[in-house]
Amino acid sequence: MSEQRRINRGRIDRKSPLSFTFNGSTFTGYAGDTLASALLANGVRIVGRSFKYHRPRGIYSAGSEEPNALVTLNRGPGRVTPNLPATTMELFDGLAASSQNHWPSLRFDAGRINDLLHPLFSAGFYYKTFMWPKSFWDKVYEPLIRRAAGLGRAPTCEDADNYACQFAFCDVLVIGGGPAGLAAALAASQTGARVILADEQSELGGTLLSDCCSSINGQASDEWLGRTISELSERDNVRLLARTTAFGAYHENFFGLCESLTDHHSTLGPNAPRQRLWRVRTKSVVLAQGAIERPLLFDANDQPGIMLAGAAQTYLNRYGVGFNDGPVVATNNDRAWLTAFDLARAAIRDIRLVESRSTVHPALLAEAARLGISVDLDSRITAAKGGPSLKSVRIASSSSGDERAVSCTELFVSGGWTPSLHLHSQSGGKIHWRSDIGAFVPAPSVASQFVAGAGNGEFGLDKALSGGAAAGRAAAADAGFMTSDSIPSYAVSTQDADYLIEPRPPAHFRRAFVDLQNDVTMDDIRQAIQEGFTSVEHIKRYTTNGMATDQGKTSNINALEVSAAALSVAPPEAGLTRFRPPFTPVTFGAIAGINRGDTFQPVRKTPIDAWAEENGAVFEPVSLWRRAFYFPLAGEDKNAAVNRECRTVRNAVGMFDASTLGKIEIVGPDAAEFLNRMYVNAWDKLKPGRCKYGVLLGEDGFIRDDGVIARISASRFHVTTTTGGAPRVLSMMEDYLQTEWPELKVWLTSITEQWAVIAINGPKSKALIAPFISGIDLDDEILPHMAFAEGEIDGVPLRLFRVSFSGERGYELNVPSCYGRQIWERLYNAGQRLGLCAYGTEAMHVLRAEKGYIIIGQDTDGTVTPADAGLSWAISKAKKDFVGKRSLSRADMSLSNRPHLVGLLTVDPSHVLDEGAQVVSQSPGHSPLGHITSSYWSETLQRSIAMALVAGGRDKIGDSVEILTNGSSSPATLTSTVFFDPKGERLNA
Repeated sequence: MSEQRRINRGRIDRKSPLSFTFNGSTFTGYAGDTLASALLANGVRIVGRSFKYHRPRGIYSAGSEEPNALVTLNRGPGRVTPNLPATTMELFDGLAASSQNHWPSLRFDAGRINDLLHPLFSAGFYYKTFMWPKSFWDKVYEPLIRRAAGLGRAPTCEDADNYACQFAFCDVLVIGGGPAGLAAALAASQTGARVILADEQSELGGTLLSDCCSSINGQASDEWLGRTISELSERDNVRLLARTTAFGAYHENFFGLCESLTDHHSTLGPNAPRQRLWRVRTKSVVLAQGAIERPLLFDANDQPGIMLAGAAQTYLNRYGVGFNDGPVVATNNDRAWLTAFDLARAAIRDIRLVESRSTVHPALLAEAARLGISVDLDSRITAAKGGPSLKSVRIASSSSGDERAVSCTELFVSGGWTPSLHLHSQSGGKIHWRSDIGAFVPAPSVASQFVAGAGNGEFGLDKALSGGAAAGRAAAADAGFMTSDSIPSYAVSTQDADYLIEPRPPAHFRRAFVDLQNDVTMDDIRQAIQEGFTSVEHIKRYTTNGMATDQGKTSNINALEVSAAALSVAPPEAGLTRFRPPFTPVTFGAIAGINRGDTFQPVRKTPIDAWAEENGAVFEPVSLWRRAFYFPLAGEDKNAAVNRECRTVRNAVGMFDASTLGKIEIVGPDAAEFLNRMYVNAWDKLKPGRCKYGVLLGEDGFIRDDGVIARISASRFHVTTTTGGAPRVLSMMEDYLQTEWPELKVWLTSITEQWAVIAINGPKSKALIAPFISGIDLDDEILPHMAFAEGEIDGVPLRLFRVSFSGERGYELNVPSCYGRQIWERLYNAGQRLGLCAYGTEAMHVLRAEKGYIIIGQDTDGTVTPADAGLSWAISKAKKDFVGKRSLSRADMSLSNRPHLVGLLTVDPSHVLDEGAQVVSQSPGHSPLGHITSSYWSETLQRSIAMALVAGGRDKIGDSVEILTNGSSSPATLTSTVFFDPKGERLNA
């Protein structure tokens, strides 16, 4: 099919033809086209089928508000994207797109039977129809409904594209690159403010891109646009982001933007990102998003060939699309008259203009007469007729009641303009109703946010430019930049157009579609109200109006007016639903960014990690950290390696990388008091140079974390937490400090990554470290177990803790992270004469379990109290209060059948129990008692050991129980949790 283009119109590059396919047929377009403009130029009018009734649908708009032309883009395996508006899809060579929601073909869709049976599928039909039997819903009804109604098919392959993300900060963020946005960016940037200007289109300019008649400051609008963009581009304090949609407004001027990087490219580099997610924090923001044209309501107003008048003007002037002779333009405002004028100037003949108002500006009538346009005043469209495409419309005179049919293949409609309130609403902004335009406009209710142009109800090029400049200056001043009192002025010459309408209650049409994407009719809305759904939010959900991918951009105001008429109230009394992110759909890939596969979450590595990898370590993930699991020698499997590591620690000396321990420094004159309030222990009498084991509870009295805490000085503590609990504990501490005890003079600092921690454990640990340490007396009388000292090791600053998580003599060496590997290697090499080995997390787990030390999150489950875990000794009896104290006094916290942490020894010493296995009684019926929390083979004891949470476990020590796993049963005996060295003789050595 040959292209239909107007030679003297359009910004497309006719020297750069592009080939593309739609539903397998090949067409030609040009650089600068969208898929929608190229399809229209090739005479393609039907582009899809509607959601519920499978009615044929054509291109309706020219922007992201498009409700009909949703297509699937196929760029190969892993690059299939459904539900993309053809109106925003830039054309590239080789583009392959297909229509959606039809079978067996677009022209003949068997689903059209739904349209013939439409009385059965009115609003909420599935709530009333598929009620019995209930078991059928998941397996029968829901799959049937999803097959009969829907949009594109979700991809089944893994996404092959890459995505980028970036944080940005600016003084003024301008959203919208039309005349108002450009004027705002110019004004703000002239003050020195850092400005980011984002616009969703491929070119900045907005309505200026389809304006062929206006001039600004004596320049043609196109010339002014080019110079303005060039001026902004050359400024160091301005960043221009085309193809970038601001989809979400969040707390305190934090905005989400999605930039298309390669969606418009024919070929992709091997690692080229498809899209970039911008996370922008700004001091002030100017919203210049413009307005969205509204449809008119009449029977069969969804026929292919019916289009918004502003969209027709865009396709004509920006893309050079040629329309057929004999079009009808129907409107209730002046703006659509300009579309009719542009059509006539492009040599399109026999134009008929249907105006619902009885009087209009004489200049418009004069220009229409000069251009040979037939005008029907005080008239409206009542119905459209066609098959696959439009054939005729019926025009009724409001005064006489006469009605007649007029043949046409294209109808361009305009029911007024709705300011785009989405981001303003997302920010919590208030709105108020303007009856003269029949729409809500934003109220100035959000701090550091300024709305300009058509988005603020300021229609017309002159108001857009002046309002944008004023908003830009105000935003810069709000961000702290000095501005002059004068605001740049703009001399505009353009065709006058009034955007005001005459408010009229909507007429009654049975099959007038309000929401084109979800097939919601006027009758659906009236039915919802008749059935008691009078709230606008309830109407929305019952009818699904405004719940499609377009969020009702073209339907919300019409739905509001229909609802208000049915409720016999004024439109503002009916209300408007709250807009929520995203403004337009955003790919999951853009949201996930680099967080997928191996980069799903950041992998944190210690300073000693590289050494471990070079020396054959097998790793495991622990929270966000990668940790050495075990260090196998040649021919060793996991069990053999772990057993060897445990033997070495018990008999000689072992090294363990404990750098992942959470570390928080608490400093200030009230540091001890702060710890008193946070932890169950008392801290006032802890002397500098000594350590104490601390237990942290939640308000519910259950254990949240634990760790060794050292007092460095009277006003400074070094707090350790579990590896996985560090961020949570610091956040909890900050919350209490800032909201509950702001009077305390305390400062909290995360120092987890400041210190590398090398744990040395075993009978020969002191002999290993002594030659390297200076400034610290290692004598057991001076540095006993649970002592702390500062000095140097091999000339490097050292914080030395004499603590142990193995039950052996132990030291934890904290050195600056940059020296971590250096000190590790020095000690490792020196330790070979002592029989030293490096050991991993699995040996650490076995050693601590032999000694009965617990791990928070493994031996506790969020419902374990200190008494349950055998830690009642840690609770200070003298303290009046601490976090969780009141909850510990609840009666249910001292019940005899609470789960207690106990030890387990199997009757068969070689049988290692499964963690998570159920503990039951040996009595008939096997009453459940609890579950296994930790289970290992103990090389030291030459048998299996386990720990379990068992109901009333401490009162059952010595009892026999059964362990159930996968249908088998193993007998065991309840014991103390301490399996090795119960007197602590080796610990104190």
